[in-house]
Order: sequence, then C-alpha cells, then structure tokens
Amino acid sequence: MSIWWMINSVLITVIVLYGLYELYVRIMMKRSAKIITQEEFQAGMRKAQVIDVRERDEFNAKHILSARSFPYTMLKETYSSLRKDQPIYIYDQNKSISARAANLLRKKGYTDLYILKGGMQEWTGKIKQKKID
Repeated sequence: MSIWWMINSVLITVIVLYGLYELYVRIMMKRSAKIITQEEFQAGMRKAQVIDVRERDEFNAKHILSARSFPYTMLKETYSSLRKDQPIYIYDQNKSISARAANLLRKKGYTDLYILKGGMQEWTGKIKQKKID
C-alpha cells in the first residue's frame, strides 16, 4: 500500500464521518424543534423564553437583548427553571449546540421548542454587547 492510498482513505473516512454527523444533527433538530427565521424569532420572542446555550463568556461578550444564559454544558442541571407552558426560543453561534439543547429539553418533556436559523452568527436584531475599554 502506498502512503497516498492511506492518506486518501483517512480523508474519505473523515469526510464521510463529518457528513454523517451533519445528518444526525439535522435529524435531531427536526425531531426536537422547529427552525425559525430571524423575523419569526423577533415576532415571537416577547412571548417566549429566549435562551442562549453558548458558554457564559460568549454570552457576556454579546447576546440577543432579553436572552437568558443557559450554557449547554450546564443545561442538565438548570433546565428545570424553564417553564413548560411557554415557548422556548433557543440559539447558539450557528445551530449545532441548539439542536442538542432542544433534544435534551424534548426528552425532559418540553414540546414548544424553536431554534433560530443562523444563530447569533447571522443575527441582525438588537443585542447587548460588552463595552471594550
């Protein structure tokens, strides 16, 4: 076997695994929450619980105005403070962590879950940003 064959095999394996992971995230998202546009998110956020599932330092640096910080790494311990009778609007930097958060919440009995399409990365609405000295 040549080294090029081995390198190509590894690259193909990585690409296939990445594709399978992306497929898994899409399926998990579809099962757990509805993906909504920025316009839909902004229209309904006053009547919803808006949660940012990024880590606390990312949230503190910049977040959607009126959002609450629920880092995904802490969500298993903090989810019970979310109400089941109100919609939950979830976002992260793009949407992969949001999908996992929505899946976790769905398994805990939450049903009215929405994920911001494009996440914070594409958000153009009002934000709260930490001032740089």
